[in-house]
Amino acid sequence: MTTAPALIPELDDIVRRGDPKRRADAARRISELFLQGAANFRADHVDLFDGVLTSLVPHAELAARIDLAERLSLLANAPRHLVGQLAHEDEIAIAGPLLRRSPVIDERALIEIANEKGQGHLLAMAERPKLSIGLTDVLVRRGDRDVIRCAAGNAGAAFSDDSFSTLISRANMDGVLTLKIGRRDDLPPEHLKSLLAGSIDVIRRRLHDVVKPERQAEIKRALNEIDGITEHVPGGRDFAPAQRTILALHRAGGLNEAALLEFAKAFKYEECVAALAAMTGVKIATLDRLITGDRYDPILIASKTIGLEWVTVRALILMRLGPNRVVAPADIEGARVNFARLMPSTAQRVVDFWKSR
Repeated sequence: MTTAPALIPELDDIVRRGDPKRRADAARRISELFLQGAANFRADHVDLFDGVLTSLVPHAELAARIDLAERLSLLANAPRHLVGQLAHEDEIAIAGPLLRRSPVIDERALIEIANEKGQGHLLAMAERPKLSIGLTDVLVRRGDRDVIRCAAGNAGAAFSDDSFSTLISRANMDGVLTLKIGRRDDLPPEHLKSLLAGSIDVIRRRLHDVVKPERQAEIKRALNEIDGITEHVPGGRDFAPAQRTILALHRAGGLNEAALLEFAKAFKYEECVAALAAMTGVKIATLDRLITGDRYDPILIASKTIGLEWVTVRALILMRLGPNRVVAPADIEGARVNFARLMPSTAQRVVDFWKSR
């Protein structure tokens, strides 16, 4: 191919030894040559431009690089290395258009950028027509509110089960995010139920009004299960009244550590277990079986994952033993030390195991 040298005969010398001004001018002229003929270039032609422009474009002015990135973002045969170079720029006005829509950036590069760059880059990627599970895992883990909302509302995005769980957890305090998640066609029924359980009535009604008819039927079934207290716990304890109490407390926005502490101080076992189940996501039957065992470890583990203070954990341990038991100070101190040493990540792994059983 001879067009580039013909346009700038001294190109090789400019690339090797040219001053920044000459390189910037060459970058502008070669970029324009490529953009004008891109539709007719073969792959080897594009590779030639790629090699030249990756050396010259960094010397171009900011406005020129912004314009080039915007125009390259629309081309299916844009120079791959040049696009990658521009997409890694810290300046979001340059990287943004390419991250939003360039078809030549592969998933590996996108994930690499998502792990390294800031929220502006993440938001641009969240707007891509298609988002892989690998990419959304990073967006959900690192993204702020705007990134999360954008990704959740992207019909072309795919999410892992863990990412859905994280989205739903973050939606508890975000009605806009709740509506975006609830309208997704790929939302599994069990996650829809969790989403609704953590939402206030006005958001539930709004979601019911905006989704498709088939999703409306799913919402009604899920709400019937939630309101009907369907979980049955084998054995002698009846948790249904406690579940209704906790559900009403949750809807009123009062299900928190202070409420749990009051239940524990009053030795209300069923309410404590039902509250811990709602706050950790572990089934009541599982928690009941664990807490009534020989050790207090399950209380420490569950409490650590939801960030309870020691005063509440201590009250739960005393509640488990009952109002007529005298506890040795050494035992309580041993529990305090173990709770302080327990890592949240370790506790969460155990709780995740309980959930899967």
